[in-house]
Amino acid sequence: MTNPMDQPEYGIVWVTAPRRTEAEAIAEALVESGLAACVSLTPIHSIYTWRGEINKEEEWQLTIKTDLRQFARLESTVKSLHSYEVPEIIAVPIIAGHTPYLNWISESVVRD
Repeated sequence: MTNPMDQPEYGIVWVTAPRRTEAEAIAEALVESGLAACVSLTPIHSIYTWRGEINKEEEWQLTIKTDLRQFARLESTVKSLHSYEVPEIIAVPIIAGHTPYLNWISESVVRD
C-alpha cells in the first residue's frame, strides 16, 4: 500500500525579485539544491503599496515548479538570498498536469 506522504504535491511558487541577477541567483540555488525542477524568469512591472505609499517598479517574476512538500526549505533558501524585507513567496497547487511533466518534477526535486 502506498503511503500518502510519499505522493508528490505538485505546485508553483511565485517569487518576485528586484533585479535579474538576484532572480537568477535564487533560481540557480533552488535548482542546484533540488528544491525546484525548473524556475522560469519573466520581467514584470509591479504596482503595489509599501508603508502607505504606492510604488511602481520593474521586477523579475520567478515561477518555480516544485513539490510543495519542500516548501519550508524552499522558503528558507529564498529568504536567505533575497534582498527584500518582505519577499513575495506564494505557493499554489497544481491540480492537474501532463503526467510525463509531473513525473519529471518528481524526479528532479530532492525529498527529505
